[in-house]
Amino acid sequence: MREWFAQLVWPALVGVLAAVILLNLEWLELPGDRQGPASYSDAVAVATPSVVNIYTAKLVAEKTPVFNAPLLRRYTNRGERQPRVERSLGSGVIMSQDGHIITNQHVIDGAQSIQILLSDGRRASASVVGIDPDTDLALLKTELTGLSAIKTADSDAIKVGDVVMAIGNPFGFGHSVTLGIISGLERYGLQLSAYESYIQTDAAIHLGNSGGALIDSEGRLVGINTLIYTAAPDQSNDSSGIGINLATPSNLVNTVISDLIEYGAVIRGWLGVEVDLLLGLDDQGRTTQSLLVTETAAGGPAERAGIQVGDLIVALDGADVSDAREAMQMIARLRPGDRVLVGLQRQDQRLDVDAIVATRPTN
Repeated sequence: MREWFAQLVWPALVGVLAAVILLNLEWLELPGDRQGPASYSDAVAVATPSVVNIYTAKLVAEKTPVFNAPLLRRYTNRGERQPRVERSLGSGVIMSQDGHIITNQHVIDGAQSIQILLSDGRRASASVVGIDPDTDLALLKTELTGLSAIKTADSDAIKVGDVVMAIGNPFGFGHSVTLGIISGLERYGLQLSAYESYIQTDAAIHLGNSGGALIDSEGRLVGINTLIYTAAPDQSNDSSGIGINLATPSNLVNTVISDLIEYGAVIRGWLGVEVDLLLGLDDQGRTTQSLLVTETAAGGPAERAGIQVGDLIVALDGADVSDAREAMQMIARLRPGDRVLVGLQRQDQRLDVDAIVATRPTN
């Protein structure tokens, strides 16, 4: 009897247990099985209070029309320039509780009046702390209190394929969110700024999004939405959302903000050389890069260190130059007074010289 019971009941119990396991696989889920949240509303809720809409106004001169009617000509000056108010819009991101707001320089360029609108409906004026034309960034300041400063992510740690969202003021519609992924990193060669290292994303960016936040799935800032690069003949960035959407990385943004607050301008290292990229091949047939010195500034750091026209810069601080653009940006990240060991190839001679980085002359 007992054997009959065991043969009948135990298979049934095993079957029930297997069914329970199949119906409740969530507790067996592996880390790689997750596809991300169904909603990013929490991240948006965290970041949105830190994003502001920016409205600017400036006076521009405009020629009055030349009328044919003699009577009308009596009351107008032929070709006289009459001022008119030109208005534009954009976005900004609150970076500190004491009222520092980052945006793009082109958003506030030439503005006589800058107004910000917070997500909670408050309005206030803002003043310009400083600008950095080389990165198209501008730092504003408002006297409003009770501000929500955004948290920043390490933009050096982001990867292609990461989910990102753009928050801004497209076409004046107010706070709007678009979703996408990081499509590429360190985009350059567009000749849009002196220090190009853009984040490329397919999160839609339109007119008015400039200066707004590019956030990750946790609501942290990874970049400032800067522009749409399009191959249109007029290179217009405000006609549509068709093109490559680019953002300035948060780590670069933080550096610019720190310098603008402390010095009123961004301080970058300067070696005092003009260079051309020279490609070559190593012993294994791999492509190499070096910098051919084509000119040295009189009395500049390079000339004082003994660098000559015709030298090849092949190493910096002991590291071979494998990316010419990154090598020059490494120098720019140094502070005036810093020393850098420059490895040179002069004809058949290899030598190292010690250069003291300076600040680029303003004129």
